[in-house]
Amino acid sequence: MREPLQPFTFVPANEIPALQPDFADPVAAADFPQAILRFRNQRWATAVGLGALTDEEWVRHFGRFAPMEGSLPQPLALRYHGHQFRQYNPDIGDGRGFLFAQLRDADGRLLDLGTKGSGQTPYSRFGDGRLTLKGGVREILATEMLEALGVDTSKTFSLIETGEALERNDEPSPTRSAVLVRLSHSHIRIGSFQRAAYREDKALMERLTDYALTRLYREAPGDNPPAQLLGRVIERTAELAASYMVAGFVHGVLNSDNINVTGESFDYGPWRFTPLWDPGFTAAYFDHAGLYAFGRQAEAIHWDVAQLAVSLRTLTEAEPLIAELERFPILYGQAVTRRFCARLGVAAGPDAGEMVQAAVRGMMETGTQIDRFFHDWRGGVARDAGSYTGEAWTPFREAVAGAKPMPRAKDHPYWADAAPCSMHIEEVEAIWSAIDKGDDWEPLHAKVAAVRRMSEAHAILPS
Repeated sequence: MREPLQPFTFVPANEIPALQPDFADPVAAADFPQAILRFRNQRWATAVGLGALTDEEWVRHFGRFAPMEGSLPQPLALRYHGHQFRQYNPDIGDGRGFLFAQLRDADGRLLDLGTKGSGQTPYSRFGDGRLTLKGGVREILATEMLEALGVDTSKTFSLIETGEALERNDEPSPTRSAVLVRLSHSHIRIGSFQRAAYREDKALMERLTDYALTRLYREAPGDNPPAQLLGRVIERTAELAASYMVAGFVHGVLNSDNINVTGESFDYGPWRFTPLWDPGFTAAYFDHAGLYAFGRQAEAIHWDVAQLAVSLRTLTEAEPLIAELERFPILYGQAVTRRFCARLGVAAGPDAGEMVQAAVRGMMETGTQIDRFFHDWRGGVARDAGSYTGEAWTPFREAVAGAKPMPRAKDHPYWADAAPCSMHIEEVEAIWSAIDKGDDWEPLHAKVAAVRRMSEAHAILPS
C-alpha cells in the first residue's frame, strides 16, 4: 500500500562525480527572456524539503538554475548512446537538458533533479535545446496520471514559461517555450552503459556498474556485480512493462536511451493512454511499423535490457547474463496479474491469471474502455451488471465471482462517480487549447486535482 507523502528536510547530494571523467560535461542554462512559474509540484517539493521555497526562490533555482547549496556546483550534460527504433546511434546525449542537482528523500534514495528545455549542450546537434510549453503541459499530465495509477515514474517538479517563440514541425508555430524540471530516481540509462561498451572503456563500465548497485540499488556488490545489476534491472523493467499495460499507457519511444536502469519511467514525448485494449495502438505518428505499440511494449523493453546485457559482456561471461534475461517473461506475467488485480481491487488468488486473460478478452471483444472496465468492476462486483451480460463476458464473470475483494476497496467516494477519470488525447488537447487560446490554466489545474483525487482512491495499488 502506498503511504502518503510526508514532509522532509532538504538533504543535498553530489554523487555523480564518482562517474567522472568522461561521463558528463559542465554546461550552463540558457538565459531566458522570461521566467513565469506555471506549475510547481508542492506535494513532492514538501517531501524532499523544498516546499518552503518562495515562488521567487523557486524561479531562481528552477528557471535561472542557481545551484542548490551542497549539491552540484554546475549543471552536467550526460553522455550516452542508444538504439533508436533499433538503429544504433552514437551521436546522442543530453541535447536539451542536464542534471541540475542531486538530493535524498526520506527513505535515503538518491534522487536527481534534471531538466528538459534548458538550452543547448554539446549534444544538441542542430537542435535549439528548447521545450515547447505544450510539451511541458503534456508531461505534467502524463506523470500525474501514471503516478496515480501506480506506475514508477519521474515526477514533473516544475514548469516555467520562458518567453521565446519556437518553430516546430509537429505543432503550429511559432509556439510558446518552457523549461521543465523532473524529479527522478537517477538519469543513468541503458544507453550510458552502451556508450562505455562502444568505446571499450572498461573502467567507466566498472564505475557505472558500481554506481548503479551501490548508490541506486543500495546493494553491496557480490561475486558477479554485472549479473547482479542486470538481475535488478530485469526485475524493475518487467514491473515497468506490466504497469504500462495495466494503466493502458503507451510511452511511444522506448529506445534504449529512454530506459532508466532503476526501471523508472521518464521522458514523455508522443505518449498516449489507449482508450481500448488494442495491442496495435501506437502513440508516435512516426512509429509506422508499430515497434512500440501498446501490445509490444514488454517486448521492446526486454530487447532494450538485452542491449544492457550485451554491454555488460565487457565485464563478465554471457551465461549468467543470459540466465537473468530469461527471467523477464515470467516476472512480467506475474506483475501484470498482480497489478491488474490491484487496480481491480481484488486479491490475486491462484486462478488470477485466467481471470485477467478473460477480462482482456472481454474488453477486446466488446470494445469496452479500459478505464470504464476497472471503474465498473472495482472490488470484483459490477456496478451495472446489465452492461456485462453478453457471452464475451461469461468467462470473466465466472472467474471474478470467486475473487476476494481487497479491504476497503471502494471506500473512497471516487468509486461512486458516474465515470472514471481518464486521460485520453481529446482531453489533453482541450486542456492545451485553453492555455494556447485564452491563457486559461484552470482546466489543467482542475485535471491535476481530479487525478490526485483518483490517486487517493487507488491507494491500494503497489508503488
